[in-house]
Amino acid sequence: MMKKIVLASTSKYRREQLGTLGIPFESIKPEFDEDTVKHQIIADLKHPHKIAQKLSHAKGSSIATPETITISGDQLVALEGDILGKPVTVQKAIDQLMRMQGKTHELVTACTVFDGLKPIEILNITQITLKSLTVAQVTAYVNLDQPLDCAGSYKIEKHGIQLMESIKNDDFTAIQGLPLLSLAKVFNSLNIAIPFLDGKT
Repeated sequence: MMKKIVLASTSKYRREQLGTLGIPFESIKPEFDEDTVKHQIIADLKHPHKIAQKLSHAKGSSIATPETITISGDQLVALEGDILGKPVTVQKAIDQLMRMQGKTHELVTACTVFDGLKPIEILNITQITLKSLTVAQVTAYVNLDQPLDCAGSYKIEKHGIQLMESIKNDDFTAIQGLPLLSLAKVFNSLNIAIPFLDGKT
């Protein structure tokens, strides 16, 4: 009997992404205080890749059980040694994008798949260079997309793509929160059939 698949997130973006694989799953909010845990992990680890992996692991482990396949993730933006979080306000979004304009930053996407209580870690790094932009251009973009809940202050799947000079990545789906190419490979290793490819749709 196949284990129930659980997405340790209530993010509409991650739910929509995972849904494209056609596998039934349940979405559950992780059982921990993300803001407090994130602050402590950032203080302890400092390196963006390790921080994203640790946060992804913590989210999944908070609700993983021996009877489930639990998928969790975390995403952050790293620029010049600093971690840029979700801006929350319009002004902070404008400030972030102006700092990033004309520069290359890392979009770090970590994902953890718990086979029962055994974790399988996935890490994807996207190198993104923003165009040289004016305050007026950045302000117009922020007012259009309202990317206040997005790390880096952009929605690349919407109008945010117009801000980009170049994108270097081996799995473009990771940009939206879940690295689906890598995740599909993990599913295959766990004998979880993707319906379309399995010929059962």
